[in-house]
Amino acid sequence: MNNPYLLLTPGPLSTSDTVRSVMQKDWCTWDDEYLQLVQTIRKKLVVLATHQHIDYTAVLMQGSGTFTVESVIGSVIPKEKGKLLVATNGAYGTRIVKIASMLNIPVVTLQKNENELITPIDVENVLLENPDITHVAVVHCETTTGILNPVEKICHIAKNHGKVTIVDAMSSFGGIEIDVHEWHIDFLISSANKCIQGVPGFGFVIAKKEEIESCKGHARSLSLDLYDQWNTMEEFYGKWRFTSPTHTVRAFYQALLELEKEGGIQERNHRYKENQTLLVDEMKKMGFQAFIDHHHQSPIITSFLYPDKEFNFPSFYQYLKEKGFVIYPGKVSEVQTFRIGNIGEVYPDDIKKLVDSIKEFSTKKGTITL
Repeated sequence: MNNPYLLLTPGPLSTSDTVRSVMQKDWCTWDDEYLQLVQTIRKKLVVLATHQHIDYTAVLMQGSGTFTVESVIGSVIPKEKGKLLVATNGAYGTRIVKIASMLNIPVVTLQKNENELITPIDVENVLLENPDITHVAVVHCETTTGILNPVEKICHIAKNHGKVTIVDAMSSFGGIEIDVHEWHIDFLISSANKCIQGVPGFGFVIAKKEEIESCKGHARSLSLDLYDQWNTMEEFYGKWRFTSPTHTVRAFYQALLELEKEGGIQERNHRYKENQTLLVDEMKKMGFQAFIDHHHQSPIITSFLYPDKEFNFPSFYQYLKEKGFVIYPGKVSEVQTFRIGNIGEVYPDDIKKLVDSIKEFSTKKGTITL
């Protein structure tokens, strides 16, 4: 059954018919077949993340991506002498700051404007001023705007100072090539319903084994204890501590198979880039300016400035939804924007149809100057 509209959002996103169809079967969380499925997923995630498979592991965590972020922040930083640097240029980095504050974790915030990169020099200066920092957290693709932070260079700087690195790759992993070993990432966080193109229900962490092994006893939550979740999956061959989202897990496995069939992350990245480039080029012709400089723009999602003061986003949104497209309102605090995602089961022909609908809106409403 076809969906009534295409989700042009950063996740949840439009999935394939086959990903949705595999959720028709019910699963038992203790059954060997299901446990083998979980173990296969964990191995596949590590293979996607690095060539250095033996040094890394994967752990799955129930809930949204934010649940998984909180499980990492609350589990990997020691209760004694732990101090976190959060480098942020958007809402999701700021959310990490809030999580750490609510967990009573000492936190230093490196705040940049929403259209500015976090640079390695920024991070190094803070580390030099605060040598007691133990962990560094940064968002790879900040979906507030679509900006892509230079995480590889940032993590190299952090490692030069002996820090544990945490990367929120929620909206980038699976759509942008990352090697956690080469990039010196100790904990990478993502979610089922992003670039792997699964459905919502769980997040996952790809962690350096020696780092997650050292986290025993650090957790500030029972259900979000990352170490205990990982240790249980290790000891009981894929068993989750509490009820797992079985249908979502099976859908995710199917999505991983479809990623492989597409040609892996490199080919998926190519498709996403093609979508994004086409979108920006066509939107520019209609008077829409991207908020982020194209040199720093990810292929995941793009923020566009309102074309003029008279632009009415609610009517624009509703018109596009009636035409079969759902986009995102803006999340930028400084200026008026809206966002259009390029990930999921979305292809250049879909972008062309979206652009045609935007042109129709302009003609009928007279709110955009072509």
